[in-house]
Amino acid sequence: MSAQSNTTVSGQAALLDIANLDTDQIMPKQFLRGIDKSGLAPGLLYDLRFDGAGQPRPDFMLNQPAFAGTDVLLAASNYGCGSSREHAVWGMQQYGFKAVVASSFGEIFYSNAMNNRLLLAMVSEADAQAFMREARATSGPLAMQIDVEQRQVRTAGHSAPFTISERHRRMFLDGLDVIGASLTYQDQIEAFAQRHWVAQPWVRDVARRTRERLGVPKPTA
Repeated sequence: MSAQSNTTVSGQAALLDIANLDTDQIMPKQFLRGIDKSGLAPGLLYDLRFDGAGQPRPDFMLNQPAFAGTDVLLAASNYGCGSSREHAVWGMQQYGFKAVVASSFGEIFYSNAMNNRLLLAMVSEADAQAFMREARATSGPLAMQIDVEQRQVRTAGHSAPFTISERHRRMFLDGLDVIGASLTYQDQIEAFAQRHWVAQPWVRDVARRTRERLGVPKPTA
């Protein structure tokens, strides 16, 4: 398992060298039936992990005992393309992944992941290939450190800078998801709301006042 702080993720990486792996493969549709985030780990990469009879594929790395502690994914380009399902991110986190390193990501998946604190480290294609060569030459998972403060991915054999926006970098360093980051602006939000109601009082509590005018009972929890 990785040692994770607000500045680094140090973990064990597995290589998944499949370009354009989309969110439908990361989290297949049959696992989207719940009404909350829970219970998604069994569905992660299901068709890669299991055959048509539901039996584990022994040649898939996550099914091998040596990779039981994997918590970083070293992925090929355009990882997480396809549909916008946030379940792909939640499933990865519930399975135990803390980070993904790749040369590119699907745009919506990238936002979903970073907003939920699944760290995505985007390196150049040349650096991604260097990490992949090292992973292929390693027996078992590849020890990897992702330093958010310094924007560096490091292994025993290679080091590379990675791209991250300052907003997402600040969120990770401060230990915040997107809701927590929004709440840091609470005072400004409340001040804006007060100015808005003063300038346009007729739009305040419209739903409540309409219910009262029509005699509609107040909804209960």
